[in-house]
Amino acid sequence: MPNIKKIAEMAGVSISTVSRVLNNHPYVNEEKRKEILSIIEKLNYSQNSNAIHLVRGKTNVIGVLLPFVNHQYYSAIIEGISKMAAKHHYNIMLCQTGYSPEKEIEVLNMLKMKKLDGVIICSTINGWEKLEKYVKFGPIVTCEETESTSLSSVYIDHYKTFALGMEYLIKHGHTQIGYCIGRNHSINSLNRKRAYLDALSSIQGIPKEEWKFADCFTVEDGTHVVQSLLQMKERPTALLVSCNHIAAGIVRAASKSGLSIPGDLTIIGCDDQQIAEILDITTIAHSSIDVGADAFTLLHDQITKKNEEIKKVELFPKLTERLTT
Repeated sequence: MPNIKKIAEMAGVSISTVSRVLNNHPYVNEEKRKEILSIIEKLNYSQNSNAIHLVRGKTNVIGVLLPFVNHQYYSAIIEGISKMAAKHHYNIMLCQTGYSPEKEIEVLNMLKMKKLDGVIICSTINGWEKLEKYVKFGPIVTCEETESTSLSSVYIDHYKTFALGMEYLIKHGHTQIGYCIGRNHSINSLNRKRAYLDALSSIQGIPKEEWKFADCFTVEDGTHVVQSLLQMKERPTALLVSCNHIAAGIVRAASKSGLSIPGDLTIIGCDDQQIAEILDITTIAHSSIDVGADAFTLLHDQITKKNEEIKKVELFPKLTERLTT
């Protein structure tokens, strides 16, 4: 198969000269340009992304993997990434995985094929051992906590987040506490559940399975939580909710169903979606924009070799009291 090196040899020029011709750049002798184009046509050569950026050795494009594009939490991370990417003249390619392991690997293979300079993963689905196999092809930064020694990360400790919420609820007299989380067995969810159980154990509280809600991601999921609560003979007095969109759905559905908040049900949300401020939902928040900005900075430093050290950057949340507690 013809390649850019073969074309350069046949034309008696450097690879960079062929690259300039392929990209229609100036400063190439017109006769030599015609000769190179003739060789390209003769060999039926079709340039690929590697050839385009061969001289620089990079594409100035990074991949950003996220499960959903229509989710404010991930949108805020993207905002942080985009601001820093623009500052450094990088483009980003958004890749919605829908939590498909195959889709995640498909994008990582683009890193392997040098179509991307690096990858930021907002929320992973494959195990760390699979992701680590791709680090040799380019840097990978996650927006989740990882014990991997090969992957840099910017993260919130979700154990600490839920522990802070549970401490607040218990301090305010709640012992019948439930929770709402996303993926039941993700690392973040496992840490949240561990914090929940540890806090209940500290007051000899008994967790009830019917008060635990998983696979919650949207406002509509919050509505479904309230519908379930209304069917219970014994309801929790408080819910700790992993996402403010879910919390917003609970607040809306509760008010329509005659449940008083916080009288009948206290609610604490998490993350920094603006809807919490609009609806006065007590929230344990951090800056998702900062997560994205810091993730890009780590990735860019590794791409440009400014700092190849694997770093773990923890961002700390704070609880803001509003009308739902």
